[in-house]
Amino acid sequence: MSRMFYSDNWKRYTDASKYKDAPSNGQFDLPHVVLMLGYDFGKGWSMGSEMEFEHGGTESAMEIEEEETGEYEKEIERGGEFALEQFWIQKSFSLALNVRAGMMVVPVGLTNSGHMPNQFFTVYRPEGENTIMPCTWHEVGLSLWGRIKDWRYELQLLPGLDADRMNNHGWIHNAAGSPYEYKIATAYAGALRIDNYSVRGLRIGVSGYIGNSASNSLKHTNYEGIKGTVSIGTVDFEYNDHNWIARGNFDYGHLSNSAKISAVNKNLSAYSPSSRTNVGSDAIAVGAEVGYNLFSQIAKLCEQQKFYLFGRYDYYDTMYKTEGGILDEKCWGRQKVTVGINYYPVKQIGIKADYSDRLFKNQYNNEPTLSIGITYSGFFL
Repeated sequence: MSRMFYSDNWKRYTDASKYKDAPSNGQFDLPHVVLMLGYDFGKGWSMGSEMEFEHGGTESAMEIEEEETGEYEKEIERGGEFALEQFWIQKSFSLALNVRAGMMVVPVGLTNSGHMPNQFFTVYRPEGENTIMPCTWHEVGLSLWGRIKDWRYELQLLPGLDADRMNNHGWIHNAAGSPYEYKIATAYAGALRIDNYSVRGLRIGVSGYIGNSASNSLKHTNYEGIKGTVSIGTVDFEYNDHNWIARGNFDYGHLSNSAKISAVNKNLSAYSPSSRTNVGSDAIAVGAEVGYNLFSQIAKLCEQQKFYLFGRYDYYDTMYKTEGGILDEKCWGRQKVTVGINYYPVKQIGIKADYSDRLFKNQYNNEPTLSIGITYSGFFL
């Protein structure tokens, strides 16, 4: 449940003064309902899958319209999405060497590599990475991964992103996956992640991505002579010890030929999947959160229950830099401050509450929000 103490009008950034004293609005939602199934075939062969219903899934129905002409009528009764986020088969040769093929998560950034609800404090997924990149980012591809002592690595071969679905408010967020019955893969991409666990309770990771995007449009001839190379680099960490949990990330991305891609996208058909907006050449996301388990100081409660008081800060900008005379739309550069609590009556059930304020440049209105959520996960092994 969320209560937003600001206007939800889509024009609130283009004419902010009209919506300064707008009434609050609220919503109830099931952001992520996930079913995970796996199977061990033996001799090192296994499979895994993750099916996600976002915002309650979708509901549609066909019925006879009795009040009009008796014709068939199709109704959409509920909004939402269904996504097959993982579906892979794997051969494990050893702890140090595993080969995986199929639909898999692209572990670029902190949130994509750890998107379970107990891997972040906020009610919703951290906003910065969730805005500038796909989240959870999943693609069909090939992966090589393993762990050697205190080091874990993962290298992936993937289809490139799709330039015609990049935009001003989400950078490459919508450019993964495919709106078609297949994924266009004229251009390929690579992703790499390395994590170190040398220090007790601490994980430090770096990840990166590079690949061209322009030739992956259905009408790729519109982008002739354009590469649209997407390159991303990230650093993140997580510390969990002595009753403290701290996490942080720094992500930076660059898109080559962004001005040319913007010009093409703005002239695409209204029936295309493109937002038909400008896109920034560079995007950035910085985030950090820290929480302390207050129940660690109460002997009767500390054995099974946990109660974290936390604070979080985010800064992100989907148009951090622009090129070719494209206007830097200041409304997409944002800071967000969040304070809240996480209560775990048992290990796998969490009750969350937080108050956040999204902070803008002076010409825009800030956006405070109160959110409450319940998370739970269980594994049958």
